[in-house]
Amino acid sequence: MKFWGRDKELGQLKKELTSNDMRMSLIYGRRRVGKSELVKQAMKEIDAKTIYYECKQVTEESNVQSICDVLSEAYGLPRLGYTKLEELVDYIFNLSRNENIVFVLDEYPYLRENVKGLDSILQSLVDKYRDETKLKIVILGSYVDIMKSLLDQSNPLYGRIDLVIDLKQMDYYESALFYPRMKDEDKVRIYSVFGGIPYYNRLIDDRKSVKKNIIDLIASPGARLENEVSMYLNAEISKIVNANEVFEALSRGFSRYSDILSQSHVSSGPTLVDVLDKLMRMEVVEKKAPINDEDNKKKAGYYICDNLSLFYYRYLFKYSSQLKIMDSEMFYDKYVNKDFEESYVPLKFEEIARQYLIRQNRLGNIEPVIEKIGKYYYDDPKTRTNGEFDVVSLDEKGYVFYEVKFRKKKISKEIIEEEIRQVNETGLNCYKYVFFSRAGFTEKERDGIKQIELQELFK
Repeated sequence: MKFWGRDKELGQLKKELTSNDMRMSLIYGRRRVGKSELVKQAMKEIDAKTIYYECKQVTEESNVQSICDVLSEAYGLPRLGYTKLEELVDYIFNLSRNENIVFVLDEYPYLRENVKGLDSILQSLVDKYRDETKLKIVILGSYVDIMKSLLDQSNPLYGRIDLVIDLKQMDYYESALFYPRMKDEDKVRIYSVFGGIPYYNRLIDDRKSVKKNIIDLIASPGARLENEVSMYLNAEISKIVNANEVFEALSRGFSRYSDILSQSHVSSGPTLVDVLDKLMRMEVVEKKAPINDEDNKKKAGYYICDNLSLFYYRYLFKYSSQLKIMDSEMFYDKYVNKDFEESYVPLKFEEIARQYLIRQNRLGNIEPVIEKIGKYYYDDPKTRTNGEFDVVSLDEKGYVFYEVKFRKKKISKEIIEEEIRQVNETGLNCYKYVFFSRAGFTEKERDGIKQIELQELFK
């Protein structure tokens, strides 16, 4: 299958791997995010001998012998008899004195777990051969906390790593490259469920409907991704019951810490703090504060930022008993379809609009440059209520308000004027208003108002 997206990261990695000097790269990120595929693609596009090894949860000797087998195959050598990793890596360093060799250790934490002092061993060899070899070492890992610890000042590898890539999920635009034949509005729906994980997006069949893809891949007994969310969480979290409680509360729209604590059955505040902290490190939950009051902890909220997890807890975990005994299409029509179209996808369309703005901002297509983007907290003096606008940006000229609608009907002049009136009543002073619409607009743009139709997001 064709390799999609990741242009920036691919360029960075290829630059390191084609250097004439010894280089060391570290790539980390959650499971399924495409770390291994990124490295494999980079290796395809450069001229170098490669030694790619996926570390296993076995003894040092077993791992070393497996690396020997890979090395022997790559170089046409008789079977090597090394039993200690330090001796083997020393041999690889010497091989690369006059030749560019890429040595990849995938799932490095597994090897680190079974080789005492592995970080120190690598540090010693890097320092010994830094000026004498062309070896390129690439370390990958899904245990983010462990991989980040390699960058700590106290770690022996501190200062030896030349490139660090924290590989995140793809945005909506790169994700849509995996299903090009779908209509733009269906691309929004698919991204709302499967997010920016390449492994999931490779499974999308863009000849099928959105509903059929969802049923076939996750919303039916025995589906390919049926247990994906629960397996990922179980691998990372010891007390999955607490995580389930938190996810249930978040999926129902409770975002403030106090609300999550009261709505879930997590035993205590410290336990909730620990669970939220772990979920944020796993990058399935994020904490957001309004851009106009970023330091106010009471106004910050927690949100599920992994789309598949949100879909799973909102529909499948909640109705798991029904899913097991009902026809899949009947289940979808009864428990998913209406809320998915009227609430879930419109909510995710707001996130897509935010990603679009960030993408355009980075490309230099927005003037003046956006400096902050996110939620905006307001107090309404007339109604004595408070609330949040979901997408507002700040630049050197002031605030810009964005309204994002995933509706079948076009946005009329009357709707635009009513939205602006409501914003003005809250006291938010904007110099520009931008409207995103799935269906388009009834009127042309005018001064101070910009209109963005759905197809613009995928150009």
